[in-house]
Amino acid sequence: MRRLAFLVIMLLMVGCGYKPAKTYIKSVIGERVYVQTALFLRDPENSVLIKDAINKAMQERFGRNLVSYKDADTKIFAKVKSLHFTPLEYDRYGYVVYYRTKVLMEFEVLKSGKKEHIITQGLYDFPIEPNSVITDSLRFLAIKEAANKAIDAFIAKLSFLGVD
Repeated sequence: MRRLAFLVIMLLMVGCGYKPAKTYIKSVIGERVYVQTALFLRDPENSVLIKDAINKAMQERFGRNLVSYKDADTKIFAKVKSLHFTPLEYDRYGYVVYYRTKVLMEFEVLKSGKKEHIITQGLYDFPIEPNSVITDSLRFLAIKEAANKAIDAFIAKLSFLGVD
C-alpha cells in the first residue's frame, strides 16, 4: 500500500511539472562560484560565519565548486545590512525572557554581465533566563541561525530567478 501511495505521489509531481530548486539554480548560477562576504564592522566575527554558511550552501545544496574571482562563472557578494536584538516577552517582574534576532542581508549576484540585487532577512527567537544578559555563545548562535534563515531566503529567491 505504501509503495502504491509513493508511486501515485511521484506520478503527480512529475505530471505537474515539479522540479526541485536545484534544477532552477543551474540556470541562474554556473558551475563555478565565487563568494565574498563584506565585513560587518559592528560584528566582524560573525561575518566569517556568514561567509562559511553561504559557501556551505553552495557546496552542499547545489554541488557547486567554489573558485577564485577570476575563474568564477558567478560572483556572489554578500553583506549584513543590519543586525538587531529585540525583546519579545517579559516576565511578571519586567525582565526580558524572550528575544528576537533579525539579520537583514544584501546579496549581489553577477553572471554574464547581468547583476541581480537581492535583500533578505532572517529571524531567530530565543529565550534567556530572567534578570540575565545575552551571553556571547547565545548571541553567536542567534546570529548564526538568523543568518542561515536569510541565506535560505536568498537561495529561494535565487532559484525563483531560474524559473522560465
